Amino acid sequence: MLALLLLDISTAFAQYWHTTTRLELVAVVTGFACVWLAARESIWNFPVAVVSCLLYIFVYYGAKLYSDCYLQGLFIALSLYGWYEWLYGGRDSTELGVTHATGREWLVSAFFVVNFTLGFGYYLHRHTDASLPYLDSFTTAGSIVAQYLLTRKRLENWLLWVLVDVIYVPVLWYKELYPTSLLYALYLGLAAYGYWQWRRDLRAPAAPAIS
Repeated sequence: MLALLLLDISTAFAQYWHTTTRLELVAVVTGFACVWLAARESIWNFPVAVVSCLLYIFVYYGAKLYSDCYLQGLFIALSLYGWYEWLYGGRDSTELGVTHATGREWLVSAFFVVNFTLGFGYYLHRHTDASLPYLDSFTTAGSIVAQYLLTRKRLENWLLWVLVDVIYVPVLWYKELYPTSLLYALYLGLAAYGYWQWRRDLRAPAAPAIS
C-alpha cells in the first residue's frame, strides 16, 4: 500500500514538474538563495531577494494569488531598506547587530496582521477572483511583519517565518505551484537554522575594542 502511494505521488509530481515554467524555477532558486544568505547574515541576501521578488510578481499573478503578488513589490522596498539598515543602522551608523523584538513592535505587528487580514481579505473576496482571500491575506500580513523584523535584525523574525511557511506549503501545493511549495518546505528548515544561528550570534560576547 505504501509503495503504491509513493509511486502515485512520484508519478504525479513528474507530470506536474513538466508543467512548471522556467520563470518559477528561477524564482525558486533565487528565493532559496536569499533566505540562506539571510540566515548566514550575509548582506547579499537583499539584492538576491529583489531579483526573486520581481520574478514572483509574475508567478503569483498567474496563480491568482493577488495578495502575494502585491506583497512582492513591498518586499522589494523592504529589501532596499534592509540593505541600508544592515550596513548603517547600528549605533553611530555602523553595521546593525542582532537584537530582540520590542514589546511595542509586537503590539503594532499584531494590530497590523489582524486588520490587514480582515480588511484586505474582504476586498479580495468581494472584488476579485482571488483564491483563498483571507488565508492569502493572513500570510501576506505575516510575511510583511517578518520581513520588517528581518530588516531590523530582530531574532524573532525567524519564528514568524516558520508560522507563515507552515501555511504556505499546503496553499501553494493546492494552487499547483509545486516547486514553490517545496521551496517553502525548505524555508522551514532554513528558518530554524536562521533562528539558531542568530541566537548564537546574539549570545556571543562582543569582541573587545582595540585601543
